[in-house]
Amino acid sequence: MQGFEFNTVAKLVCGPGSALQLAGHCQRLGVSRPLLVTDPGLVSIGLVQPAIAALGASGTGAILFDQVREDPPEATVLAAAELGRTQGVDGVIAIGGGSSMDVAKVVAVLLGGEQPLAELYGVGQVSGGRLPLILVPTTAGTGSEVTPVAVITTGETTKAGVSSPVLLPDVAVLDADLTLGLPPAVTAMTGVDAMVHAIEAYTSRHQKNPVSDNLARQALVLLAGNIRTAVHEGGNREVREAMLLGACMAGQAFANAPVAAVHALAYPLGGHYHIPHGLSNSLVLPTVLAFNAEVASAHYAELSELVVPGGATGSDEARSAALIAALRQLVNDLGLPATLSAAGVVETDLEMLAEDAMLQERLLVNNPRDVSYDDALAIYRAAY
Repeated sequence: MQGFEFNTVAKLVCGPGSALQLAGHCQRLGVSRPLLVTDPGLVSIGLVQPAIAALGASGTGAILFDQVREDPPEATVLAAAELGRTQGVDGVIAIGGGSSMDVAKVVAVLLGGEQPLAELYGVGQVSGGRLPLILVPTTAGTGSEVTPVAVITTGETTKAGVSSPVLLPDVAVLDADLTLGLPPAVTAMTGVDAMVHAIEAYTSRHQKNPVSDNLARQALVLLAGNIRTAVHEGGNREVREAMLLGACMAGQAFANAPVAAVHALAYPLGGHYHIPHGLSNSLVLPTVLAFNAEVASAHYAELSELVVPGGATGSDEARSAALIAALRQLVNDLGLPATLSAAGVVETDLEMLAEDAMLQERLLVNNPRDVSYDDALAIYRAAY
């Protein structure tokens, strides 16, 4: 076995109602005036207010920033940081999906150090510290609460990542009660996103390791076994908790064994068409796996035991094919668009999308099979 490193969050708290106990974490971290980062949708449905009230009742007055939207631009990050700076905050909390958590991570660094945002992009570019950071996911998908990465929109169609262990929070809080109101479509898309994290971590070329492997496998057990019920029985707390924990485990896995070509080909779909990230992943997942199967069939065969209903039999190639077929069926069962054309992608844009996908070098290097421009274009065409 080759040597490896594994990093994850210092403290993970899981349980119904745990989002109402944030004040205790703040006190232990020395935080009395946190910036609370969220989105307007969660505020409008009243999901965030109980946590704010519980903080206030314990003497921790939160400063609310609720302007995060999907694919958050740099302007949002800078606005949140400016609010935190002018209000003299001493910590950052995010309650929301991946976008809110990513903004909170970067804001914590901006407020805790001297580096400008432009210097943070890339791998290992954060040179200073950050403010204390607590992340509370409201979707079972991104795993951002346990990853050292934040993705920010830098232009009209471009994104860039900040990747540093400094971004790992002090505390991640998994409260299934916050996911009970997730609409079926959001549940489906974020759940598939989490499954992609587990699958790609398990086949990551450079940093695959026994710890991330076991987390990825257990994540798939939880996610594949519960995603249909979560979509159709959204009020099932036990299933919601299984999804939340599965997404977290998948996040821990890919935080250490990074994702690859599925994400690389999904990002341009989000950039140009503003397709939600989880849906972008599901649109290219089967075709990327079919492309990779030439070299990754043994690993896909192992994962088929966890995803294919009733299991799969036969050769590695047969079980790999069964995994891909099961994932296609899952997308249909969840009611998600199954092709790029069904998602509104214009066929004449496929060349442009392939060109943009090739810019995702930090992801493509992790893919089990090399991906050329012609390969990317062929994958998009197969998915069309």
